[in-house]
Amino acid sequence: MLPTPVRDLLIKHRELLKFAVVGGACFVLTNVVNYTLKLTILRGNPVTALILAVLVATIASYVLSREWSFRTRGGRERQHEAALFFVISGIAVGLNSLPLAISRYVLDLQTPHVGLLTQEIADYFSGMILGTLVAMVFRWWAFKKWVFPEAGARPRVVRARAVEPDEPGQRAA
Repeated sequence: MLPTPVRDLLIKHRELLKFAVVGGACFVLTNVVNYTLKLTILRGNPVTALILAVLVATIASYVLSREWSFRTRGGRERQHEAALFFVISGIAVGLNSLPLAISRYVLDLQTPHVGLLTQEIADYFSGMILGTLVAMVFRWWAFKKWVFPEAGARPRVVRARAVEPDEPGQRAA
């Protein structure tokens, strides 16, 4: 249904698109967990809430990345791959949290120095937008370089579909 040049571009970058879809789903999960924690039990600890939210999303990200985004890549034993994934994701948690920590504790964009709305906008932009972008670029590069280094290591299995003999002249496969 898409024009050929667009379809070819999407097919060429299918792995990146899948990575972005997984990232988008995990971004939503991070937001839900972050704000649930931040508005309830971790009211005075926004960086801790963000770190915990990113950790929950990271676990989901591993499963989705391995089984969908990078399903044809590999080259490592599963335990080694998982260990590398979580080490790199741990580094990414730090990268994700760094802009929020700078916003809150270096630039002092928190109450009572600024209004509550300003604080929340600064938190969202620095932690959820800027931090996520920095961590995403790092993860994309690091996952392809170290976690799933070999393209085609786990070939995609294409299942044959049986044809139903509902038209004259067709045979079931």
